[in-house]
Amino acid sequence: MENWHWNGKVALITGIGGQDGSYLAEFLLSKGYKVRGIVRRASFPNTKRIDHLDIYDDKYGKTDESPFYLLYADLSDGISLKNILNKIRPDEIYNLGAQSHVGISFQCPESTINYNTLGPLRILESIKDLKLDAKYYQASSSEMFGKSPPPQNEETRMIPQSPYGVSKLAAFHLTRLYREAYGLKTYNGILFNHESPRRGLNFVTKKITASIASILVGTKDKITLGNLDAKRDWGFAKEYVEGMWHIMQHETPDDFVIATKETHTVREFLEEAFNLFDLNWKDFVKIDDKFKRPAEVPALLGDGEKTLRLLNWEPKTKFKALVRMMIIEDLKEKLNEKGLVNINDNNSDEYYINIGKEIARKICEKRNITQKF
Repeated sequence: MENWHWNGKVALITGIGGQDGSYLAEFLLSKGYKVRGIVRRASFPNTKRIDHLDIYDDKYGKTDESPFYLLYADLSDGISLKNILNKIRPDEIYNLGAQSHVGISFQCPESTINYNTLGPLRILESIKDLKLDAKYYQASSSEMFGKSPPPQNEETRMIPQSPYGVSKLAAFHLTRLYREAYGLKTYNGILFNHESPRRGLNFVTKKITASIASILVGTKDKITLGNLDAKRDWGFAKEYVEGMWHIMQHETPDDFVIATKETHTVREFLEEAFNLFDLNWKDFVKIDDKFKRPAEVPALLGDGEKTLRLLNWEPKTKFKALVRMMIIEDLKEKLNEKGLVNINDNNSDEYYINIGKEIARKICEKRNITQKF
């Protein structure tokens, strides 16, 4: 970031405090963009993932010259969104803000629709009314496909199975509509599941890796999960935000799938994560129906052929590497919190895996269970 030079473009990111928003902010800054982020007011701000980008505050403050700063607004407040768009007049708008948890959307369907459907509508209306010459990216979701059998691509029939999926599908069609009806430069990125060490704790992948780390350091005994048979196409979020940018650089506004072209069950994710420490996941996992959804999406598998053909881009990080990355980062964090190991960036990943294996061996001895290998 020290060698940052402005490329002449300004980007606005909603949901900048989330997993994708934080990675995208870093990526765009590395490309020379001025980045402006929208955050919601909260008593306890959720900006941990982007706090390191405040390095520009002392030098620039919230001025036009600053490479990065945050602004308060809300996807449920059209006035706040319009005011910011009029002030910033960005070249690219990335709408990543959402109620992003599928399970919670069943408990909070109205607010999910408000943020995920009406939020994009408010932005699109503002772009139209302000006559902004800006590109707009809508964070669409593989959950829109729902029950449609895999593989799924841009032309697959969409049969969503949750209020979240419905809300994202409506926003997807609004993005298309404003492109066709008003000539706006609007793009849909249909991203399949993407994870990282920055993933929220209530998502199943992060729940698994963080819980395993907690088991190893002695602060947890079990992991409670729901449906282990759901199949997902899991990629690495840091790569997927690069895909978002590539989508926005395409001359003709369009819709693109981003996926790894692999599908794995939650059970396979468990097995891969526990196998790293020679443990049998069945010794540590409990199934509870309360974690199952009222309606399930059985299998997601993305066909990213169009993205590769038109954008010459595809993600590279596959399933096993992703699981390993997430579990190592969670283990390092838990070991550090407990004061068990001094974390050193010069240590290899294998160093931490071996520490985990040794702890796992002692846990197995104490519980009188057998390690796998």
